[in-house]
Amino acid sequence: MTDPAAAAPQPPQAHPHGPRPHVHSHDGGIPHIHSHLHGRVPAGDLSGPAPDLHLQGVLLPGDEPVDLWISGGRFVEGPLPEAETVARGGWILPGLVDAHCHVGLDAHGAVDHETSRRQALTDRDAGTLLIRDAGSPADTHWIDDREDLPRIIRAGRHIARPRRYIRNFAEEIDPEDLVAAVERQVAAGDGWVKLVGDWIDRTTGDLAPLWPQQVAAEAIARAHQLGARVTAHCFAEQSVIDLVESGIDGIEHGTGITDEIVELMAESQVALVPTMVNLETFPAIAAAGEAKFPTYAAHMRDLHARRFETIGRAKEAGVPIYAGTDAGGSLPHGLIGQEIQLLAKVGGPEWALGAASWRGRAWLEVPGVEPGASADVVAYDTDPRRDPDAVRHPRLVVLRGRAYPGDQDA
Repeated sequence: MTDPAAAAPQPPQAHPHGPRPHVHSHDGGIPHIHSHLHGRVPAGDLSGPAPDLHLQGVLLPGDEPVDLWISGGRFVEGPLPEAETVARGGWILPGLVDAHCHVGLDAHGAVDHETSRRQALTDRDAGTLLIRDAGSPADTHWIDDREDLPRIIRAGRHIARPRRYIRNFAEEIDPEDLVAAVERQVAAGDGWVKLVGDWIDRTTGDLAPLWPQQVAAEAIARAHQLGARVTAHCFAEQSVIDLVESGIDGIEHGTGITDEIVELMAESQVALVPTMVNLETFPAIAAAGEAKFPTYAAHMRDLHARRFETIGRAKEAGVPIYAGTDAGGSLPHGLIGQEIQLLAKVGGPEWALGAASWRGRAWLEVPGVEPGASADVVAYDTDPRRDPDAVRHPRLVVLRGRAYPGDQDA
């Protein structure tokens, strides 16, 4: 989780017996939730080389049936006489993308390898085969050596100011140290850096930017010099304005996007990952914080009330939008299906699927379904463009050319 709003009395869950978070605060601080992952831990057969596989079905976003051939974990030209047919007659998506996810993180901070593994497996079984990890205090590079776990593109650790973010999540520094912190997190990540753009200011009792605009601009420019892109957690209005004008590459959540800045976002192609699942929790967070921070609570309710209008306006302006669940911290993993369903309320099912599949992969510069690419696809019994619930029930997941049963209970 990357914000104070990831709380709800009954948040979306990956399994019917999944975590039920508890809303609370530390030392009278910002209310948030704790949850605990209790999920099935499937195990694939990794004892030998990836087998030759064959899938037949409609490959989205197309409309015609195709045959996909896999050998050595990659797509190849077929046919392959000895290939095992693992899917026939359904619908196939390039492996799903969760572009805002936190593997290695729970409500207390970094978690151990086994918990990280279970988080990643839960995402995989829901069809998420590519993750942009938007900040984690845990070093999860060991996952890169696991053929059964999704690929992760990391943003290092969140960067925040002292007492202006969730305890144990971020590297906490003063503004004059921001450029140096960016340099450290570029080295720790995979081409991304994550700033906390705004958070509650206890002196004003409302959301406020963390960084002077000039300092933020210098830090973003330094990241670009080092070959990294920068994104930022932003709920409120001013942080988006400051950071987009400073040349940032992405905005997370984005509930404060205004007419003043949306055109510049579109012109500069600043990406937006709205984390719609997370936005659904704003009312509960507002209620939990109302007694101590009534102005903040009212602001959060207002941002929530116009969330679909705000994200829809960004879409219509031409802002590139991608799917991200904000899993980890307080929200459970495996929610990509729910995220797609909520995005479909903004732009329709096919647009939402693209945000979580072929468009998301292109944005992160990871190939989809093409000869030589890693064989990462998800198969469904019904067309997820026509059946809104289908995306939550994958029949089959193929990761690096190995087939796994999908999460039929997701």
